[in-house]
Amino acid sequence: MTTTPDIIETRFGALLQHGPFSRRIYLMKMGDADPRKLPDQLDALAREHGYTKIFAKLPRGSEGEFVANGYRVEASVPGFYRGETEAMFLARYLDPARAESPEVAEIARIVELASSKPAVEPPPLSAEFTLRACTCDDVAEMAEIYREVFPTYPFPIHDPAWLLETMESHIDYFGVEDAQQGGRLVALASSEMDLDGLNVEMTDFATLPEFRGRNLALHLLAEMEEAMREKGMRTAYTIARAVSPGMNITFAKAGYKFSGTLVNNTNISGGIESMNVWYKKLA
Repeated sequence: MTTTPDIIETRFGALLQHGPFSRRIYLMKMGDADPRKLPDQLDALAREHGYTKIFAKLPRGSEGEFVANGYRVEASVPGFYRGETEAMFLARYLDPARAESPEVAEIARIVELASSKPAVEPPPLSAEFTLRACTCDDVAEMAEIYREVFPTYPFPIHDPAWLLETMESHIDYFGVEDAQQGGRLVALASSEMDLDGLNVEMTDFATLPEFRGRNLALHLLAEMEEAMREKGMRTAYTIARAVSPGMNITFAKAGYKFSGTLVNNTNISGGIESMNVWYKKLA
């Protein structure tokens, strides 16, 4: 089942993602918003629509008004903005039940397991697989893969038109194709660049079920990092499903550091899940 994702818009001078899909507001960028007024404005918007969480990503130093208005820090990434300023990931819960995760022990176990893995180079890629950047000719096939892997997703990756639009603006997509299946794409991921902040989110990892267990995500991540260094990105990060051992271990093996858990944050794979933040300096 594919559900209409939340919308992205500029409101109050800030860039927001919000809607009933994840029942939250995500403050993506402060923009020209007044930090003294914004917490109250976000509260009013959340209450108007019945959202139960407000999730904010802010440069360190601008979080004071938010903390004073009931936000708590859930994660942080050093050098997030242009390799210099730390990013703070804050949350305010309008429903206390959403602030509690029944999976807290399992999440802690997965973080401990992943963090125990040393950074390694990816093993040799099997000869039938080829890593490459995706192009506009791939968007229909990409959407099919995302539909198969993710019944729901916080962004409209099931829509070829959206994939094409983002590909032409600020997201580079990468894939693994299988020569034994006529060059069919079997795994995908994306690098969503903040061209002003020089940071990049490594995201949208999807491997078709029959090709899992072959380290394709680790190979994609290494390929993406090299491409992002060439584009001048200074810090890479991910927001990974907290109950997915595989993705957390993949980032740990690639040398990423864990920085916190966003509780009951994102509608992905059919329900609202907690997400772990991992980061790595590229430059």
